[in-house]
Amino acid sequence: MILHIKIKPNSKKELIQKVSDKEYKVELKEPPENNKANKRLINLLSKEFKVPAKNIKIKTPSSRNKIIEIISLLQQTF
Repeated sequence: MILHIKIKPNSKKELIQKVSDKEYKVELKEPPENNKANKRLINLLSKEFKVPAKNIKIKTPSSRNKIIEIISLLQQTF
């Protein structure tokens, strides 16, 4: 599954807001320095979509408009 997420780092609160089926807005408390915001984003998405953090890949790590790939447990090959 591919998602398009616009993030807002350094927010006072954390939230995930669904805009459409594949688009989300996410507010993070973490700053965009030293990959902190990306790590927190992965953690939040992991909880939201109930998948392990290792199944979430950020395709555009340095952009605020992120393209995220989530590999569900059903998509994994054994």
